[in-house]
Amino acid sequence: MKRAAVALMLLWVGSAQAADDVMVVFDGSNSMWGQIDGVAKIEIARQAMERLVGNWTDGTNVGLMAYGHRHEGDCSDIETMITPGPFVRDAFLERVRSITPRGKTPLTTAVEQAAEALAYRDRPATVVLITDGIESCQRDPCALAEELERMGVGFTAHVVGFDLKGEEQEAVACMAERTGGRFVAARSAEGLGAALSTVGTAVAEAPEPTPEPEPAPAPSVVVEAPESAVIGSSFAISWQAPTQAPRDYVTIVPLGADEGTYTNYQRVQDKSEGSLRAPAEPGLYEVRYVRQEDGSTLGSTEIEIVEADVSVSAPQSATAGERFSVSWSGAVHPRDYVTIVPAGAAEGDYGDYTRVADKNEGSLQAPADAGLYEVRYVLQEGGKTLASAEIEIVKAEASVQAPQSAVVGSSFSVQWSRGIHPRDYVTIVPAGAAEGDYGDYTRVGDKSEGSLRAPAEPGLYEVRYVLQEGGKTLSSVPIEIVEADIELAGPDTVRAGSQIRVVWSGSPPHGRDYVTIVPMGAQEGAYGDYVRVGGRDSADLSAPEETGLYEVRYVLDEGKRILARHPVEVVAATAALNEGGALEAPEAGKPGETVEVRWTAEDSGGDRRVTLAGADQPDFTWIEAKKAEGPSLTFTLPQETGFYEFRLLDIPQRKVLSRVTIRVE
Repeated sequence: MKRAAVALMLLWVGSAQAADDVMVVFDGSNSMWGQIDGVAKIEIARQAMERLVGNWTDGTNVGLMAYGHRHEGDCSDIETMITPGPFVRDAFLERVRSITPRGKTPLTTAVEQAAEALAYRDRPATVVLITDGIESCQRDPCALAEELERMGVGFTAHVVGFDLKGEEQEAVACMAERTGGRFVAARSAEGLGAALSTVGTAVAEAPEPTPEPEPAPAPSVVVEAPESAVIGSSFAISWQAPTQAPRDYVTIVPLGADEGTYTNYQRVQDKSEGSLRAPAEPGLYEVRYVRQEDGSTLGSTEIEIVEADVSVSAPQSATAGERFSVSWSGAVHPRDYVTIVPAGAAEGDYGDYTRVADKNEGSLQAPADAGLYEVRYVLQEGGKTLASAEIEIVKAEASVQAPQSAVVGSSFSVQWSRGIHPRDYVTIVPAGAAEGDYGDYTRVGDKSEGSLRAPAEPGLYEVRYVLQEGGKTLSSVPIEIVEADIELAGPDTVRAGSQIRVVWSGSPPHGRDYVTIVPMGAQEGAYGDYVRVGGRDSADLSAPEETGLYEVRYVLDEGKRILARHPVEVVAATAALNEGGALEAPEAGKPGETVEVRWTAEDSGGDRRVTLAGADQPDFTWIEAKKAEGPSLTFTLPQETGFYEFRLLDIPQRKVLSRVTIRVE
């Protein structure tokens, strides 16, 4: 985004002497949604551009290119939104505002395409890149900058790095540094404006290119290389130059190649030796010292590139999906690799592979499908196959066992005959699910048994043994997931903030299921105070402080599905609670005061007592207790102020028939 703003500035701040052709490359990658001081970077850049629109003259052809703005994860998402031509302010800004950050950061390819659109090989060209990220599509922006500088006529890249840090700046600054442009860092809205101004001035003041004077005859350079080297190998080179420029380079080309041709190369910098990678094809070549200034060859020496003597070995057969050993001899380069492909596959195709490094053996994972294959030794340089060995991949066989049924959300045991590969897995999916679908799973590792969690919804399912390579199902068995039989019990009415004793019956599917209290009608997944069921059949919850209708829910940990509900009304913390009896007492009294408490019970028999207790004392503990005889009883209130409770208790049944609160003050 930042790049776009910079480019615009260049366009708008420039004068008639500005570069004749300018392409603004605008970052439309997803990272532009990142914020600085609470404002999205895309908005900061848009605002900066609108402030910079000014006196752009007709002397400059201006284009607009964006990337990462149309698709996610697409390294080819690059679009020329405005073809270079006379600058039209409103149309330019409208196209910039239409860019919506979405995808990746293919900045190297975008700059390359911008240079091509400006015909950089034939006339002066300027690219203004505004980016808040580094290359994410496996290209080297520094290498591209060197090529554009060397091949172009007055090519310049200016780069504004928006909100980049440390190594990120270095990764893109090279594009400006290696083409004679400016790199400016910005980390805020104000910094972006200043950066745009700096780059804009640089573009506006770019002088018209003047014809290069004819170079003086260059002194010859002595180049040394071995008489021969193996294809794809690295070989040592050296040079002796009376004078050398750091950006001169040494390269290897076919013998007699046209001037300016190059392949693998190395900059000379301040050195006199280095190394090159031999081409993939044998033949006669020459190592050349090339002057960067005009591409002329100052010295060369011949070298013969010879065929490599490489072999590769593999077993005659392997089981689909398993790892098998391979070995090789005569390795050429550490980044060469050994891979497995279908027999007769095209050159350059590859499957699972291992780099040869400094070893002579390794392992590969067999494909999922049975058939005839080849193990190939492939040269990193050019992707050329140097040796191959046939191998037959035979069909893998495995069996899996599971119970006929399991309760929703429960853990159940599974077994399998043998593991083909440690990262194969056993999973549970709906019956008839597509290949590659999976639910809860366990890796087979080096075991032959494990466990899975049943889904939350009852129905018909399959337990499958799946090959990690290709996601292929080797074996499956049916299993029915059945509903859980869970019931909840608890009080119908509780006081706000009090403890609620909740009891559940049945067989809890899983110890991580939980019981919670939520407002009546709350959506699935809502929760308040909760407790995991563990191995218990009851637990206490804290009632909400707000009065109203609530429900206690038993919730399955798997899928958060509700298996049982119990309604409960939360009443005021001082409300009387009656269940088979009733108490009448004053709402308040003074410390030490004697008060009268009246009581009634639906059933007159049995041992009943009226007690005075602290409001937070357990139900069957008290400060004072009296036999419930006569229609009323008197109690002396405690000296300590606070809330207390009178309770009518049925002692044999361990039941609280009624309770009322009293405030001592």
